[in-house]
Amino acid sequence: MSPTDRFVDRGTDRLALRFYPAPSETASVAVILPAMGAAGRFYRPLAESLGAAGFAVVVADLRGTGGSTPTPSRASGYGYADLADDVGAVVDALKADYADRPVVLVGHSLGGQAGLLHLATAPDAPVAGIALVAAAVPYWRAYGRHSPTILLYTQWIAATAALLRIWPGWSFGGRQARRVMADWGRSARTGRFPVAGAEAALAELTVPVLAVSIDHDVYTPHAAVDHTVGKLRRAAVRRERIARVEAEGRPAHFAWVRAPEAVTALITDWFASLPPHR
Repeated sequence: MSPTDRFVDRGTDRLALRFYPAPSETASVAVILPAMGAAGRFYRPLAESLGAAGFAVVVADLRGTGGSTPTPSRASGYGYADLADDVGAVVDALKADYADRPVVLVGHSLGGQAGLLHLATAPDAPVAGIALVAAAVPYWRAYGRHSPTILLYTQWIAATAALLRIWPGWSFGGRQARRVMADWGRSARTGRFPVAGAEAALAELTVPVLAVSIDHDVYTPHAAVDHTVGKLRRAAVRRERIARVEAEGRPAHFAWVRAPEAVTALITDWFASLPPHR
């Protein structure tokens, strides 16, 4: 069976969800949250891999990306806090089909940041755990000898988005709302999540976390993931590193999605080790 598409209204915006056939009527639910500028359809290999491992899978396009509408424009006023709220709306939308089933968030890059922020601001959310894959605050000091270049590049992007009132997607991230890029640039500069109270809330978060980084990932190096999970003082964090995946000549940050078996195995093993799910 083919996946089915549905939508969640968020004021003037609409989030696209893609439901993959569930392997059973009691399967736990994996919600895939994509990277900045990556359409949900790109994650089909991961969705099918997780489905084969026993999960019901839903892929949620981030606001303004893929099947979510409208495309970001100069009128778009949303930022990281809104993306975090969107995650909550997606989880709520699953209740009609998957009531009382355990839900795990699988966040890639910006999707992982949005998922963490949602859990920080809604600690009682009905989520059994979050798997972060190549997902971290892009703190410039975590990039080794490339750190000065990263600082200049991220701040140039944020300044350009502010000047143009939109990020056109030149060389990075696809077309994005200016506040998304302002928040992204701020997190790169400060190493902190750009939402008021988020850092303190993350320190108190107790939702289990799997954090996976990938060798030779120039967008999210191991040190950036270490910096991010270091904020989680109370959560049980399982930290994993995997070798670079070779797939279609894509950079390490994205190649794993096309050959996701190693990541699926880690998620499956980690999820099975969690306490009884609510």
